[in-house]
Amino acid sequence: MATDTAKKADTMQTVRIFTVVPELPARLEGLRRLAYNLWWTWNAEAIELFQRLDRQLWEKCYHNPVLMLGRLEQNTLDRLAEDEAFLTHLDSVIERFQQHLSRHSWYHHLSEQSDLDKLQIAYFSAEFGLSEVLPIYSGGLGVLSGDHLKAASDMGLPLVAVGLLYREGYFRQYLSADGWQHEKYLQNDFYNLPVLPVRNEAAQQLRICVRCGQRDVIAQVWQINVGRVVLYLLDTNVPENTPADRSITGRLYGGDREMRIRQEIVLGIGGVRMLEALGIEPTVFHMNEGHSAFLALERIRKLIEKEKVNFAQACQATAAGNVFTTHTPVPAGNDMFSPDLMRRYFTDYSSTLQLNWQEFVGLGRQEPDNDKEDFCMTVLALRLSDYANGVSSLHGKVSRKMWANVFAPLPEDEVPVVSITNGVHSRGWLSHEMTGLFERYLGPHWVEDPSDHRPWKRIEDIPGSELWRTHERRRERLVAFVRRGLRRQLQRRGAGANELAKAMEVLNPEALTVGIARRFASYKRCALVLRDIGRLRQILLNKDHPVQIIMAGKAHPCDNAGKEIIRNVIRLAQEDSLRHHLVFLEDYDINIARYMVQGVDLWLNTPRRPMEASGTSGMKAAVNGALNLSVLDGWWAEAYDPQIGWAVGQGEEYFDHDYQDQVESEAIYNILEREIVPLFYDRGAGGLPTGWIEKMKRSLAAIPAHFNTARMIQEYTELSYRPAHQRWTALSADHLERTRKLLAWRDLIEAGWPKLSVRAVHAQTDQPLLLHEEMPVRVEVQLGQIDPQDIKVQLYCSPLDARGRLGPGDTIELSHEGAIEDDVHAFTGAIRCPSTGRYGFAVRVLPSHPDLSLRQIQGLMLWA
Repeated sequence: MATDTAKKADTMQTVRIFTVVPELPARLEGLRRLAYNLWWTWNAEAIELFQRLDRQLWEKCYHNPVLMLGRLEQNTLDRLAEDEAFLTHLDSVIERFQQHLSRHSWYHHLSEQSDLDKLQIAYFSAEFGLSEVLPIYSGGLGVLSGDHLKAASDMGLPLVAVGLLYREGYFRQYLSADGWQHEKYLQNDFYNLPVLPVRNEAAQQLRICVRCGQRDVIAQVWQINVGRVVLYLLDTNVPENTPADRSITGRLYGGDREMRIRQEIVLGIGGVRMLEALGIEPTVFHMNEGHSAFLALERIRKLIEKEKVNFAQACQATAAGNVFTTHTPVPAGNDMFSPDLMRRYFTDYSSTLQLNWQEFVGLGRQEPDNDKEDFCMTVLALRLSDYANGVSSLHGKVSRKMWANVFAPLPEDEVPVVSITNGVHSRGWLSHEMTGLFERYLGPHWVEDPSDHRPWKRIEDIPGSELWRTHERRRERLVAFVRRGLRRQLQRRGAGANELAKAMEVLNPEALTVGIARRFASYKRCALVLRDIGRLRQILLNKDHPVQIIMAGKAHPCDNAGKEIIRNVIRLAQEDSLRHHLVFLEDYDINIARYMVQGVDLWLNTPRRPMEASGTSGMKAAVNGALNLSVLDGWWAEAYDPQIGWAVGQGEEYFDHDYQDQVESEAIYNILEREIVPLFYDRGAGGLPTGWIEKMKRSLAAIPAHFNTARMIQEYTELSYRPAHQRWTALSADHLERTRKLLAWRDLIEAGWPKLSVRAVHAQTDQPLLLHEEMPVRVEVQLGQIDPQDIKVQLYCSPLDARGRLGPGDTIELSHEGAIEDDVHAFTGAIRCPSTGRYGFAVRVLPSHPDLSLRQIQGLMLWA
């Protein structure tokens, strides 16, 4: 009986929860404020302040100041509160922090001269790479999101961010003795991280509710402060939810398709509801990749409910304020859900949008009536956003081709997906040593106004010897870091004392050091340089001119091909002849990336063109003085100049991948042997590689000035945020008055469109046109009931390909000349070709209205 009672008591126990926080002396309270704002991650003086508390503890806490403050001895805190030197340092950092929060910036000056005073951006992303302290990111997408927030803070952009707070984050990588990747997931302790609960008026943690299938899911709200920007995060790990629903925010990119759709419902629909609960009313919603695209549906639903409008009206108005960034040309990177899965989660929701099921699922299909086609989040985002972009010039071109069917019958080069090339938040990736060098020679303006390119012209003023010594110190630090990391790896695998001792001898702090760090997906070809190991040995093991390679990266847990690549790297690195020249660092994260980009001499990137959307690691290496050797893909296709780095190939694309790998691996070996290694080891006075230093300077003057997040934020503002804010403000005003009028106008145009025709095209095409001469063109259009002011007649002119087809070309607007008959009107213009060759043109008629976007002309384009 007593045992039964004990069992019952055990199952009925009540846990009363409380939180323990460090007791800081009043004079040190500023440390708590700094710890809970990630501004410190891009301020060297703030990092030095935390290191000064206890350098060993800082490393033990893995650079987490919140955890560190909780573990410091009280007598240490009391002593520091009386330490005048430390307090002076603290006051200096606090003053800089306050200046950052309050100073006028690029956006403040812009808004004073325009109508942007009420702009509010909501930036949605499935992951944010802000610091190694917060493992809620997997790779490049998350790191870009983190850099976007930091730059927004620097530039004063009115932006809040929305994401998910993953209890286990992304997996931690560990390797077996033979190099096979395994995954483990560690619990994130939010109460010892720079994360704060958001409280409501009753001092309770704010919660929202979202329907997931047949259940309501509750999510609580947290916030992370990133300078002036706040990142709000949803967390479904609350007692009221079922175990399955509590796990929705368990792992980043974990689970099956059903888990993914539930995560994206919480992110997109739940994120919009969270902002409403917070009292935040964005004028622009930015979807960073398609994971959050359900937010567009929730915005429509809310507007239908609030303004009593129909789907078309609500869709028209909300799309005006939606911005979508696509990040991948790889099909697997675009989330797809089966019709059955969509029906399970959206049958009831679709009716709130006043759509039947076929209309609803058609929003996510390239062919809306194709019942066999899955629902694609990228298609949904493209259909419901007036502004879309790829993340490099080449990627924009690839995206326009990839999604042309969504916008048919527009020509491929007119598909409304522009290019905004990614950048990096330079200060967050610069080494302390390089930061100090720039402060001495570039002046303060490169920090105070990161959008100003002029300071980078002063790179030439830096003495070559000083630049080189600074870079050498970073290489030495990298080598020491790699040795410590390799030793820890071997200890975890149970290595013996002899092997541990050898780990502390790998690499040469004076040798040419190459960095390769990527996600180990097949198309990224991380191990291309290892293809001909005999040839590579000759390069690495040259006694007079040694070369060494440091590699890092994770394969997706389900990607066995990627894991096999890693295992082959490890096996090579374990060979006696190569172990001093080839090292693989496990569990790649922001900290490892920072050491690598700050210390390598050469960054090697070998994706299979055109499958790299942008890539940013090479930019981070470049701002630290490293040079790039890369395939002409992503950002490097724009940046490459033989004066600043090296290119693998000339931008070729191959059908035979094995042949491509053979050709391009040989190109890498040739460039290393004939150009890179000789240039690095060609030493002049004082042992300086004069030619290499000159190339470093040219790279530093060119790359950081353009490939940074300040320029990126400016482009987003001018190309997307500003026009989206203006369109949403106009179309949503006065209970959507302009939207209602626009759609009423469109209904009239649609009714009259079948009677519209091009009756004649007059142009003298049978005689050669001299270069720079004009060819007059006259087009007669039968308008029916349509007013000539409601259309535009255009010529689409381009060189012809071998099959006589039009390619990317120019659009020439024709002028309305007047009526010929009752409903027949003439439009005139002229063609001028910029070069010789075989040209062609076509005539088209489009509807014309100041509030109409390209996205809305589908079905209303007449080609003659």
